[in-house]
Parts: sequence; C-alpha cells; structure tokens
Amino acid sequence: MENSSAFAEPLCIPYRSAGTAGIITKIRLENFMCHSSLQIELGEWINFITGQNGSGKSAILTALCVAFGCRARGTQRASTLKDFIKTGCSYAVVHVEMKNEGEDAFKPEIYGDTIIIERRISESTSSTVLKDHQGKKVASRKEDLQEIVEHFNIDVENPCVIMTQDKSREFLHSGNDKDKFKFFFKATLLQQVNDLLQSIRSNLDAANALVDELESSIRPILKDLKELQSKIKNMEHIEEISQQVDQLKKKLAWTHVHEIDKELQEQSAKVENYRNRVPACQAKINLHLGKMEDLMERLSKKKTHMASIMEKTSEVRRLKEELQNHLRMSTKERLELVEEHSRKLNLVEKLVEKVRWLEQQVGDIHEQHIQNTQAEECEIKKNLKGLQDEVDAAHLVLARLKDEENALSDSLSMGMDEIRKISSEIETYERRRREMSSHVRELLQHQTNKVTAFGGDRVISLLRAIERHCNRFKMPPIGPIGVHLSLIHGDTWAPCVENAIGKLLNAFIVNDHKDSLLLRGCAKEANYNHLQIIIYDFSRPRLDNRIPSKMLPQTQHPTTLSVLRTDNPTILNVLIDLGHAERQVLVRDYDVGKAVAFDKDIANVKEVYTLEGYKMFSRGSVQTILPPNKRTRTGRLCSSFDNQIKDLERDKVNVEEHAEQSRRKKRNAEEEIRNLQDKLQTAKRRRLNAERDLMSKQLAMKDVKDSYAAESSPAPASTVDELHQEISGEIQEKQILLEKLEVRMNEAESKVNELKLSFENLCVSANADIDAFGEAEREVELIEADLHAAEKGKIHYEELMTNRVLPEIKVEEANYQELKEKYEKSIKMASTICPESELEALGGCNGCSTDQLSDQVKRLTRILENESQKYADSIDDLRMMYEKKKRKIFRKQQTYEGFREKLNACQKALDLRWSKFQRNATLLKRQLTWQFNGHLRKKGISGQIKVSYEEKTLSVEVKMPQDASSGTVRDTRGLSGGERSFSTLCFALALHEMTEAPFRAMDEFDVFMDAVSRKISLDTLVDFALAQGSQWIFITPHDISMVKQGERVKKQQMAAPRS
Repeated sequence: MENSSAFAEPLCIPYRSAGTAGIITKIRLENFMCHSSLQIELGEWINFITGQNGSGKSAILTALCVAFGCRARGTQRASTLKDFIKTGCSYAVVHVEMKNEGEDAFKPEIYGDTIIIERRISESTSSTVLKDHQGKKVASRKEDLQEIVEHFNIDVENPCVIMTQDKSREFLHSGNDKDKFKFFFKATLLQQVNDLLQSIRSNLDAANALVDELESSIRPILKDLKELQSKIKNMEHIEEISQQVDQLKKKLAWTHVHEIDKELQEQSAKVENYRNRVPACQAKINLHLGKMEDLMERLSKKKTHMASIMEKTSEVRRLKEELQNHLRMSTKERLELVEEHSRKLNLVEKLVEKVRWLEQQVGDIHEQHIQNTQAEECEIKKNLKGLQDEVDAAHLVLARLKDEENALSDSLSMGMDEIRKISSEIETYERRRREMSSHVRELLQHQTNKVTAFGGDRVISLLRAIERHCNRFKMPPIGPIGVHLSLIHGDTWAPCVENAIGKLLNAFIVNDHKDSLLLRGCAKEANYNHLQIIIYDFSRPRLDNRIPSKMLPQTQHPTTLSVLRTDNPTILNVLIDLGHAERQVLVRDYDVGKAVAFDKDIANVKEVYTLEGYKMFSRGSVQTILPPNKRTRTGRLCSSFDNQIKDLERDKVNVEEHAEQSRRKKRNAEEEIRNLQDKLQTAKRRRLNAERDLMSKQLAMKDVKDSYAAESSPAPASTVDELHQEISGEIQEKQILLEKLEVRMNEAESKVNELKLSFENLCVSANADIDAFGEAEREVELIEADLHAAEKGKIHYEELMTNRVLPEIKVEEANYQELKEKYEKSIKMASTICPESELEALGGCNGCSTDQLSDQVKRLTRILENESQKYADSIDDLRMMYEKKKRKIFRKQQTYEGFREKLNACQKALDLRWSKFQRNATLLKRQLTWQFNGHLRKKGISGQIKVSYEEKTLSVEVKMPQDASSGTVRDTRGLSGGERSFSTLCFALALHEMTEAPFRAMDEFDVFMDAVSRKISLDTLVDFALAQGSQWIFITPHDISMVKQGERVKKQQMAAPRS
C-alpha cells in the first residue's frame, strides 16, 4: 500500500489526464427505493449532493453498492434485493456508467472508452449486464463483473470506498476500541490478508498431518523389506557357488577351444614348413632353367657369329670387286671435271670482251636521244586535265552516296535500339504478369488455408510432422507466429506491421533446447530448410501490461504492439522481447515518419515504418532511411484477401494491355526496319557502282600519266644499262661455277685416294676372319656340354617336387582343415555358453587344463546341490519379490518426500509472508498516527492513535489546545459532538490516504458537527480530495454554501420529497 499524497503540500492539485479509468460519470435509477426515475451526472473530481431528509440521497450510494455486486444485507438497507423495488412497481434498474480511458483502461478493445453496468431487479431474480460504450451487450456473468471490480480495486464494502449513512453514524458514535480496530483492519485490507494467511496455515497443518499419516503407513512394509533382505544375504553364498560353477563351465568351454587352437597353430606351422620346401625346390629348378637359357643364348650367339664370319668372307670378295669399280669411275669423273673447268674459263673471257663493247655503244645512244622532238606533250596534258575533271565529279557523287548510306545506317541503328527497348518493356510486362498470376494463386491458396501464407506448402508438411511426433514434445510448438496474429483496426497498418515483424511471422516458438532439436528434425523430415526456431519460456507472464509507460514512445502514432491482437501471451512476449514491437512506431507517409524518427527527438523509439515501406531509425548520430523492398509481398495479415485479388486481377489486365500495345509498336518498328534495310541495300549498290566508275577513271588517268612518263624518259640509255648489268651478272655466275668445279675436282681426287686405302685394308682383314672362325667352333662344343648337364639337374628336382613334396603338403593341409572345422564348432559351442569378451572379464583361463577345470565343476556342483536343499524358494524369486516391494516403497517414499519438500517450501514462504505482513502492519500503524496527527493540526489539535494487534484494539488520544494543562483525552466520548466528529473524520481521512480506489463516497459525514467544525471539516475534505486525486462523492443534508463552486467542485441539489 502506498501513500497517495503528502500533508506537507495539501493544496497541491495533481495533474490527471481526462482519460482516467474507473471514474463514475452517470448514475440512472428507475423504480429504485424512493426514485421512480433519477439521472445524475458526476464530475471527475469532487461532487457534493445535498438535499432534505427523505429526498433519496442515500439511495445513490446504495445503488452504487448494488451495481458493483454487493448483497442486500451488505448495504444495511434491506434483507433482499427485491426490497429495493419501489412500492407498486415490478422491477428496478440501476444504470452506472464509468470511464474506461487511459493506461489503466480495462479491455478497451472490447468496451471502448466507457463501461456500462446495468443491474435489473425483479420480484424473483436479478441480473447484471455489462455493455460497451455504444450500449451493446458484452457480458452478463458475475465473474466478468468481479474481474472489473478487481481491476479497478473497487471494494464497495470497504468503508473507505463507500461510507454509507449507517456506517457513518456507527463509526462516528462508536467509542469502542475493538470496533475502531475492526474498521481500521478492514479498511487497510489487513483483515483480508490476515484471513488468507490463516487459511493457508490451516491448510498446511492439515497437509502435514496427512503426509505424516502416509509416512507411518509404509513402516510395516519397510520392516518386511529388511527381513527379506537378511534372508537374501543368507542365500547369497549359494548364489556365489552357482556363479563359480557357471564361470568354471565358461572357462572349461573356452579352455577346450584354446587347446584346439594351440593344435591348429602347430599344424599350421607344420604346413607352412612343408610349403617352404616348395620354393626351395622351385628355386633349384629355376636356377637350372636360368643356366639353360643362358647357355642356349650363348650357343645361339656363337652360331650367329660363325655364320657372320662365313658371310664376311664372301662379302670381302664382293667388296673388293666394288672398290675396283668405284676406283675406275672416280678416276674418270676427275678427268671430266678438269676438262669442264677449262671450257668455263674460256667462256668468262669472252663475256668480259662483250662488256667493253657495250660501254662504247652506250655513249653513241645518249647523243642520239637529245635530238628527239617535244611535239606531243601539249596534247597529253590536255587529255590529263579532262580525265582529272571526270575523276573529281566521280568523287563528289561517291561522297553524296556515302552520306546517304550513313544516314540510312544511323536510322537503322536507332530503329534496332527502339526494338530492343520495346522487347525489354514486353519482357518486363510479361514478368510482372507472371508475378501477379503467381501472387493471385498464392492469395487463393492463403484464402483456402491461411497457414500457407507463412511458409507455403512446406509449413503444412511441417505441421503434419509435428502432429505425428506431438507426444515427444515437452510443450507443443507454437507457430507460425503470423497465424496467431490479427489486426485490431482493420487492414490499414498491415504493410507496416509485416515490414516491422519481418521473418518472425514464419518462425516457430519452442519451450526448450530439446524441443528445438526435435522441431528441427521435423523440419528436415518435411524438407523445410532454414526454419527459424525461437526458444522461449512458455511459463513467463504476459509482458504488455507490465511495461511502464515511461519506457514506451511518447507519441500519438500507433505502435506495432498496439495494432496487434493475439490470444497467446507467449507470442506477445516474443514480439516484445525479440521484435521490440512496443517501440516500433507506425506512420502513414514519408514526411511524418521522418519527423517522428529524427526531428521531434521522441524517446524510446527504436524504428519508424511507413505505409510506403520505408524504414527509419537512428543509432547515435547516424540517421538511416532504408527504401522499400520491392520483392517483399505484404498483405498476409489482412483479414480478407478478396480486395487484394481484385486489385491484382485489375493490374494484371492493365499490364496485358500495355504488353499488347508494346507488341504492336514492335511490329510497326520491325516493318520500318525492313524498309530501311531495303533502302540501305539499294544505296550500297549505287555506292559500289560509283566506286567502280571512279576506279576505272583513275586507272585511265594513271595509264595516260605512265605513258607520258615513259615517252619522256631516256629509253636507249636504260636498255644499254640493263644489258651491261645482265652480262656482268652472267660473268659472276660463271666465276661461281668455276669455283664449284675446282671444289668437285678436289673431292674426286680425295675419293680416289680413299678407295685405294680401303682396298688395301680389305685384303689384310680377310686373313684374320679365317682364324676367328676356328676358335668359334671350339667354344660351341663346350656350351653344348654345359647345357646337357643343366637339363639333367632340372629334371631331377621336378621329379622330387612331384613325387614327395606336394603329396606331403596335401596330407598336412587335410589335417589342418579338419582341425579348423573342429575349432569352429568348439567356438560356436563355447559362444552359446558365453561370449569370449565375458571370459576376459572373468580373468581368462589362468593356464588350467581341461581335466582340472572339469574336476572343479563336479566338486562345486555336489556342494551346490547339498546347500540348495536347505531353502524352498530360489534366490531369484526372493530378489524379484524384494525389488518389487522396494520399487513400490521407493515410489511412495519419493512421492512423500516430494510432498514434504513442497510443504516445507510453502511453510517457508508462509513464514516469510507472515513476517512481511507484520512489518507492513507496523508501518501502517505508524503511518496512520502520522497522517491522523497531520489532519488534526489544521484545527490546532494534536493527537495519537495506538493500535494493538495482539489485543485487537485501536485507541484515539486527542489533546485539545484549551486543555493543554489538563492532559490528553484518551476517550473521544469525553469530547464534544463536533470535536468528536472532526477527530473521527481525521481518522477516516488518514485511512483514505492508505487505500486506493478510483472513486470514494461519504454520506452524512458532518453529523454532530457545529458550524466551525463543519467549516474546517469541509475545507479539509476538499483539500484532501483535490490532493488525493480520486473522484469524491459527498452527501450531506446540511448547507454547503461555504464550499466554493469551482472547475473541480460540482454541487447538486436533490429535489424535495413529495408529501
């Protein structure tokens, strides 16, 4: 409980917005008590209602109590509700209107800015109806009315909220300390908290007693369990012997396997030894084979050498004849070269004589050329000038045709660019048409199943996978988030909200990490890649009502959170914690958004979104504006997709019309391009004809110039020079041929000498070849003898391998195979008894033989048979019985321990709350005394309130200023009526400051007061009411003219009662 005002500044009027919720604005009574029809409108601050006795003033407060669910006996005016019906009428109606604006409004999206409570009473029944600001029925249950009462903290039975005429008289007249304590205890809600704590304590005591009884019920079973455990221990010796027998049997089985394995290894070594003899024999055979191959190779080489020697002797004779022939031909060739050399030398000398004759002839021709005539030069120049004019005219025609061709080429290029541009427009229109068709199909699908708007067909598959695995989730996943959201004020803000929330619309929410892994597996099963999964505690309370107003954007523009509605508090919490929806402001256009985001410096604004799709935010000194994303499709949160589908269909028709217009333009442009291409081809042909004409005229002019130049040049002199150069070249060629002939003569001479030397060497080598042939015959005889010996050794080792080594290997391999089969069978039999890994855990065979282990098994089996006859039940049966009882007891013990832990935690929490309750009660006691004394000072009185929670008493001590010497008045009955009423009023105001309610009412609060006390009391009440801030309703039959009429004070006079 908080103190709503301070006495140090009683005249300070707090600011309160016009939208404070819970204030009573209108009361209308019909056939209620003495009123046939009464309607009274109340101000937001202080209301004084005066009138004569019997005018029905108190009926207004009684009607308020009845409207807010008070029983008839609680009003102290009737025993049943039908007693409130006016005499002669069959029903009564109480109609109360209260404000529902501001931050504390109750369900404003349902009720609007006004809540109407209407209670109708008839002879047999009564009903309560809750209506919204338009008068439409919203609810009619008592629980709904109780929810409103609890929301606004309206307790009409609390005297600090509504002090009726009877309570006021009882309170003012009562001098009993216990009655005052009850009043204080109830007004401060300590009575309610104390009763609740006492009820919890009694429930805890009953629960502790029940747990004690449950724990005592399992003690006999624990005793039986201990006896059964001792019996099992006595039988464990027999089980140990049985285990030893089983272990020895396992070791016996595997010992037999190991012995066979040992024999198998020995046999394998024996087989390997025999097999090693095969490579030795084969090596001997291969050695003799190698020798035979080597000797045969040497024999072949020797025979080849002998054949070559025999061929060489015959070759020598043939070479001798060839050398003689070559020698004769070389001598002949040398003689022919000498003769040709002398002939070429004579020819060179004749050419030199001819050169000297030509030089003399040149001088004669030069003198004759000077005498030629120059008569034809004028006519040639005239022809050249005419040809030049024709060439210039052809140049002009060609330039004009080239310009015309270039103009046509430029027009053709521009036409092609225009066609490409139109084709690009057509592709753009087609792409937009396909996108619109796709969007329409998606919207039709969304209209059929809204879930597909947030993930398409993949989310349908995912939801089916989640449904299949629903039992594996700790808490069922929530999603997609967009399916659980709807817009409050129509579809106006849909684009902004979707742009603000973004990818969170497709996300799923799980309770913990384990559920997220399971959901990821479901997504993989549904082929839903990159699914956004949010881990959030589902048990967290709703956050939107817990956000302080100072942490919200201080602007009239809506936020993302304010335009969304969802029935799931977890989704709302995720949008606040992760999406910051409460700090995202939505505006209509770009300019307003820019002003809100950057210019107005509004606190707590994270981002601003516009209907056009702009996103604006600032981080420090950096201001950022993100343009709309054209690829983003909005409208998924809209309540209906019909308008979007119609708009898209209309836009699609427009796009198709534009595309058809572009196609017509393209066809016209293509026709124009074809015409331009025909014109360009014609222009190119004309240009080529002009170029050929120009070329022919240029060639004709060149021929004329060349002929003129040829005629004007000294032709005879040039002819003589050419002859001189030709003869000189021929002389040089002949000289080169002479040098070559000399080289060939030298080569022929050296060749003759080489042939003579080769002939002499051939005659010497023929004698050496005859001696080498005899030596080769002796070596061949020795090689043939060694080859025969090697072949004999090879045959010996082959017979040894075939007759002895290979048969012995086959016999040993057969024995090995037999042992191997025996080993496999023994392993199979041993594995049925126990796996080999278990034998290793038992310590192996420890080197014991099969016979030793067999004897041990027999001895322990006899001992086991003798011991087992002493007990009727087997140890397995006893253990099963023990485990069964143990599990049963263990479950109960765990359950009871859980009960005990929870009860201890509840007891600890209760003790903590009880200590806090006592501390708060002490603080309230001090606060009451301080505030009571503060109100008394206004009349120059001091006092004190003593509260005893142990004795449940409350005493008021007042010290009057004129009785300063006589001490303190401990009993208010010792005061005058006015003084006692004023002190009691101060006590009531002190209690008012310690309670909270949207409105308060007091009836006949100024009874037994004189004029001075009433004046001071009224001033005190008015100042207190203005400072406290709630709505106040004061009802009195006395004159209140001393209270000034003002903006915050409203006076109303009830009509006089009819006689």
